[in-house]
Amino acid sequence: MALNLQMFLGKKNFDCQKAERWFKERRIPLQLVDLNKKPLSKGEFDSVVAAVGLLSLIDQESKLYLESPLRFTSDPGFIRRLLFENQRLLKTPILRCGRKATVGFCPEVWEQWMQEAAK
Repeated sequence: MALNLQMFLGKKNFDCQKAERWFKERRIPLQLVDLNKKPLSKGEFDSVVAAVGLLSLIDQESKLYLESPLRFTSDPGFIRRLLFENQRLLKTPILRCGRKATVGFCPEVWEQWMQEAAK
C-alpha cells in the first residue's frame, strides 16, 4: 500500500532539509507544499491541529513569534485564528499522512507509518 504523504514547508530550515533528505534516501514519494505559495486550507489546518495539538504548531524560535501577540496569550481560539491567518508562525516541516501528522523532524514516527503501510 502506498502512502499519500504531504510535507508542508515554510522557510527552508534545517529540519525541512533533513526531512526531505530522509524521504529521498528511502525513495519514498512525497508531495511538497510551500506554505508561502499555498497555505493550509481550513480542513488541513484542523486535521493537523487534531493530530498534533495546537501549541506544538507554534514556531517559538522564529523572529516572527517573538514579535507576535502569541507570546502573551493562552486563549486557544485566539491562537488558532492567529496561526491560521499567519502560517509563517507555524513550525515546519508539517508532514501529513491521512489523519496522522507530525511537526518537525520525526523519523521514528515516519518509520512507524512505513511499517504500518507495509502490512
